[in-house]
Amino acid sequence: MEEPVSLSHLGPASSVMPISFSIMQMLLLLFFNLCVFPYYCNTLHASRVTHLPGFNGSLPFYLETGYVTVNEKSGAELFYYFVESDRKPKDDPLIIWLVGGPYCSGFIGFALDIGPLKFNVKAYDGTLPTLISNPYSWTKISSIIFLDWPVGTGFSFSRSMVDYHTDDVQSTKQIYKFLIKWLLAHPSFQSNPFYVGGDSYGGKMAPLLTLEIVEGNEDFQQPFVNLKGYLVGNPVTSGIFDIIFQAPHAHGLGIISHELFELIQINCGVGHYLNHKSVDCEANLKILNGFLSEINIFDILKPKCAEDPPTPRKLGGSRSIKKKSFEFHYSSSMSDIDCANDRILSYYWSNDNLTKEALHIKEGTVEEWLRCKDHLNNYTVNIPSSVPHHLNLTSRGYRALVYSGDHDLVVPFISTLEWIRSFNFSIIDNWRSWRAGGQVAGYTMMFSNNLTFATVKGGSHTVPDDMPLQCFVMFERWISHKFL
Repeated sequence: MEEPVSLSHLGPASSVMPISFSIMQMLLLLFFNLCVFPYYCNTLHASRVTHLPGFNGSLPFYLETGYVTVNEKSGAELFYYFVESDRKPKDDPLIIWLVGGPYCSGFIGFALDIGPLKFNVKAYDGTLPTLISNPYSWTKISSIIFLDWPVGTGFSFSRSMVDYHTDDVQSTKQIYKFLIKWLLAHPSFQSNPFYVGGDSYGGKMAPLLTLEIVEGNEDFQQPFVNLKGYLVGNPVTSGIFDIIFQAPHAHGLGIISHELFELIQINCGVGHYLNHKSVDCEANLKILNGFLSEINIFDILKPKCAEDPPTPRKLGGSRSIKKKSFEFHYSSSMSDIDCANDRILSYYWSNDNLTKEALHIKEGTVEEWLRCKDHLNNYTVNIPSSVPHHLNLTSRGYRALVYSGDHDLVVPFISTLEWIRSFNFSIIDNWRSWRAGGQVAGYTMMFSNNLTFATVKGGSHTVPDDMPLQCFVMFERWISHKFL
C-alpha cells in the first residue's frame, strides 16, 4: 500500500516523467540517498491518484496524495491531498489550505468545501457514498494543498505519542516545515504566486503560518516562498473577540428578543460580559445559551444534526474497519430531518478499505478516520490572539481577504469586522453590496494595505459548503486582483 517517493509521481499530469531518468533526476535521487538536503531525506512519499471509489470514471483533475515527515526523530508524518489547477498550473497561484478544529481533516476542504469533488448526498442509499465533480471548485483557477494537521488529524500520524500533544507554536512550525519540504520535492511550483488559506481555527493558523513564511524568507530559508498574501473564512482570532458578539448577532438574526438583549447589555456590560460575575448577568447569559443550544450555531438556517455518525460499537454488530469493505447502515430518520449530510458520508467513504488503497494510506497507521477528532485536551492554545499577526502582515502590505458567512454564530461577522476596524486603516472602498449570478451575494469593504473584508449572504461557518457559486466568484475576483 505504501509507495516510496518517486519523481515520476510528482510531476504535473501533463508531463509525467519517463522511466529513463535524466541526469538531473539522477542527481536529485542522489540527494535523497546521501542526505545532501536534510529536508529531502526519507521525508516525502507521494503517489498519483487517477481513480477514487464512488466516482464514475477517471478523475478529471490531477490528484496527488502523500506524506511529509515533520519530525524525523519520532516519525511524525502529515498527510496531504494536492490538486493541480485546471487552468495553467505553471502560472496559477498555489495555496495551502488549513481546515479548522483543530484536528479537522483537510479532506473537508478537498471534498466538502472548495475542492474538486462533492458527495452526492441526495443519491445516498446506504452503500458506498458516491462522488461528483464540484463545478465551483477553486482548483479550476489555482493549485491547492489540503493538509491534515496537526499530527493525529485525518490520516496524519506518528510512531510516538509525544507528537499527539501539540500547540499553536509547534503546529505552525510543523506546517512550515511541511511546506518547505513539499516545495523542495515540487520545484516546478516554487515560482508560483503563493497564498495561505484557511477557515475557522485554520483561519487563526493562516496568519501565523504566513508570518512564519515571511520570517523564513527574511532568514534566507530555501526554497524562497513566493508569498503574496493570505485569505481566511470566518476566522477564529481569540475567545474574547469571537464570543462577545454572539449576543448582538443573535439579536440581529432574530434569535433572542430585544428585551433580553437590552438586559444583557445592562447587566453584563456592552461587549465585556465574559468577565462579569453578577447574578443577573449569569441568569441572562443562561437564557441566551439556552436559545443557542436549540439551533445549529454554525449555520442557523440548517437543522441541528449530529456532526458525525455513531461509532461502530453503537451501531451494533461485529463491525470492524479492518475488514475488506466497510459496512454501511442507513438510518431512515436521517432523511426525515435532512441530516444525511456530506459530513456523515465522508466518514463512511473514508473508512472503506478501497478508499484507503486508492489514497495510498500507509497500512496500520490510522485505524479509524474521523472528519474531526475531539482531542482538544491534547492541544494547547498558547497564542491567545492572531489579531497582532493580521496587523503585522497587512501593515507590510501582504494581500489579505477576510470573508464571513453572515449566518454563523460561532465567529460572528461583526466580531471579525470589529478587529479589522481596530487597525484604523483608511477605507478605500466603503460598505457596499457585491454580486454573483446577477444577485447580491454579500457586502464588502476594502481597507488600505490590501485588506479586503466581505460577507456572504446566507453563508455558514464554512461558507463554500452552502454558497459555492458566490464563494467561487469572490475568490476568482480577489485572486485575480479585481474588486469584488
